[in-house]
Amino acid sequence: MNAVAFKNIFLSALLLLGIGNAMAADVLLKPFVLGSKGAGTVAEKTGQAKAALEANGFTVVGDYSPYADAEILVVTSDELKKNAAGSEHGGFGAIQRVAITKSNNEVQVSYTNPVYMANVYRMKGDLSSVAAQLGTALGRMEEFGSEKGMTASQARKYHYMFGMEYFDEPSLLAEYASYEEAVQSVDAKLSANKNGVTKVYRVDIPGKKESVFGVALKAPTEAGKYMDDRFIMSEIDFHDVKSTAHLPCEVLVSDNKVYALYARFRIAINFPDLSMMGKNSFMNIMKTPDAIRDVLQKTVQK
Repeated sequence: MNAVAFKNIFLSALLLLGIGNAMAADVLLKPFVLGSKGAGTVAEKTGQAKAALEANGFTVVGDYSPYADAEILVVTSDELKKNAAGSEHGGFGAIQRVAITKSNNEVQVSYTNPVYMANVYRMKGDLSSVAAQLGTALGRMEEFGSEKGMTASQARKYHYMFGMEYFDEPSLLAEYASYEEAVQSVDAKLSANKNGVTKVYRVDIPGKKESVFGVALKAPTEAGKYMDDRFIMSEIDFHDVKSTAHLPCEVLVSDNKVYALYARFRIAINFPDLSMMGKNSFMNIMKTPDAIRDVLQKTVQK
């Protein structure tokens, strides 16, 4: 092969590599994946999903039924926990949520998109292998939750709009003398089911002083409805394909501090197309971010 031919082949290879990288960079990610939909009952589909998840390397660490015809399984795995251990505040991404929801006389099985989550939570790895495992276990019809989606780079620096919080601006709920005191106290307080806050799961991150808790939120009275999972979802989860896997929210113990993602960020990452005003908008849950922060702080404070 002469020098000219080699140069042409080399340049062609570089061009193809550049195109491939550009295409990869332009992949648009959405918050959720619809695995399947069809006839059946929520109970049947939940049992099938649980068996399939466990057969594909996942551990079910919690389940939550926020309202009728909806069940959420929370899962983790060695890969999820390993990635969480290598990422700052990675505990937020140590789990995935699987929802079984009846809507329009069919049962939808959907789940959080691991690659999307890995990027909005700025994790070290992109969890593509976890996405493949979930697809094998539950199916993969389509991604949903946003009309256009976001690239990985957009997701990593996402916030809803100017003046609203980023991932690295969570709410500090409490501070203890040590991780050991913090995690034991938070576990006990969430397990006590006070203030309408109920523990759904706990996952400890290996090799790291970090634990993530899932919490269900149920307002004790009508006056407290803005922190209530059912009320919030009744306002924002209005499309035919349901985003039930938005629930439950998390409390993170990292070293001696206790955090929660501020709701203006956490709701926005799962409902990025939600309008600011009008029917089914952020305006209808305007009091929710502070209501959630306040009830979580009240529950886990020292």
